[in-house]
Amino acid sequence: MADLKTKSNNLNVNEFIDAIEKPQRKADCQELLKRLKTITGMPPKMWGDTIIGFGSYHYKYASGREGDWFITGFSPRKQNLTIYIMNGFDRYTELMSQLGKYKTSKSCLYIKKMEDIDLEILSNLINESVKYMVKKYHSSGYLNTLTRTIN
Repeated sequence: MADLKTKSNNLNVNEFIDAIEKPQRKADCQELLKRLKTITGMPPKMWGDTIIGFGSYHYKYASGREGDWFITGFSPRKQNLTIYIMNGFDRYTELMSQLGKYKTSKSCLYIKKMEDIDLEILSNLINESVKYMVKKYHSSGYLNTLTRTIN
């Protein structure tokens, strides 16, 4: 079974953001970094070369595949900012209807720029997702990083 290529590492998060060439994208990433630090109460870590993740949990599938992944995070991709909502969007229909201009895939929220969305709704969405993930993986014993109080 192949190892997961994207892993937590010791690359510097601030240096990564400082190296972003587009001023708007850099400002958006600085805003996301600040919000996710506040929401999660967890320090940011680089995952691979391009993802900033917060917290971590261990997963194990019925197939036997297992690994570690971040609870939430983001990445400044070429076309969009990608925000990772690891438990998907099905349980957040009301928040999603108020968010603004975005696209999604299974657990990725794609936005062009922060001004396209309601930042308070985004914060609520991330907070609800983090609460869900922490409760789910804490109760199963698979939460690696827990510095946040569960409400």
